Amino acid sequence: MKIGLLGFGKTGKAVANVILLNKDFELEWVLKRSTQLENRSAAEFLGVDSGDPGHIYSSESISVPNLLDQHPVDYIIDFSSESGIHTYGSFAAERGIKIISAVSHYGEAEQELLKKLASQTVVFWSPNITLGVNYLLFAAKFLKKIAPDVDIVIVEEHFKEKDGISGTAAKIAEALDVEKSEINSVRAGGIVGKHEVVFGFPYQTVRLTHESISRDAFGNGVLFVAGNLTDESNGFYNFEDILLPFFSTN
Repeated sequence: MKIGLLGFGKTGKAVANVILLNKDFELEWVLKRSTQLENRSAAEFLGVDSGDPGHIYSSESISVPNLLDQHPVDYIIDFSSESGIHTYGSFAAERGIKIISAVSHYGEAEQELLKKLASQTVVFWSPNITLGVNYLLFAAKFLKKIAPDVDIVIVEEHFKEKDGISGTAAKIAEALDVEKSEINSVRAGGIVGKHEVVFGFPYQTVRLTHESISRDAFGNGVLFVAGNLTDESNGFYNFEDILLPFFSTN
C-alpha cells in the first residue's frame, strides 16, 4: 500500500523512518511547505536502506491535485498542521484516498470538514496516534464506568518547548469528565511525551501510565491504523472503533 506523508518535522521524520523500514507499505512521497530538501528522497536523507521512492516535494512547487494524479497513493498520513486538511482534504476524498490524521488540535471547522470528507472516503483522526496511549484511554474509560465516583487526576509531561495543554491529555479529560483546567502539565528538558491517569480509591490507587520513548512510536501507530482500515467502508473512524473488536471475549 502506497503512502503519502504530510509534514516532515521531528515526528514526521520518525514516521517516515518507520514506513521506509516496513515491507508491507511504501512511502511514495513527502510533502512539505518549504523548498528545503526538495527533490531529495526521504530514505537518502534519513540514511535508511529502502527502495521506496519517498520523494520530497514542496507545496510551493507542485499543486496537490497534480501530486495526487502523478504519484497516486492509497493513504495520506497527516502530521502537518491544523490548516493542512483544507489544502488536500477534498482532493484526496474525490480520489478515494484514505486519510489518516494525527494532527493534535483541530477547530470545529476542521472537525466538520473531516466528517464531510468521510462521506467520500475513509477518514481517521487521533490527536495521539500511538497504540499505547489509546489503549490507556480505552482502559481508563472502562475503569471509570466501573467506578464512576472515583477521584481522577491527569498528569501530562512533554518537552520544554511544547505550548499549551497536550491534545491527548485534553482528550483523556473529556472522555473521563475531568475539567481541562484540572490537567497537571509538566514541561522539562526533552521529554517526548508522558501521560498518567491516577484513580484514587479509598485505601488503594490505580495508575495508568504511557510514556513515548521515541517518536518512532507514532510511526508504529500509523501503520497499525492503516492495516486495520484496509477493508473498511467510507466513514469517520477513531481509535476506539479499531480497538473495540480486540476487546471481545468471544
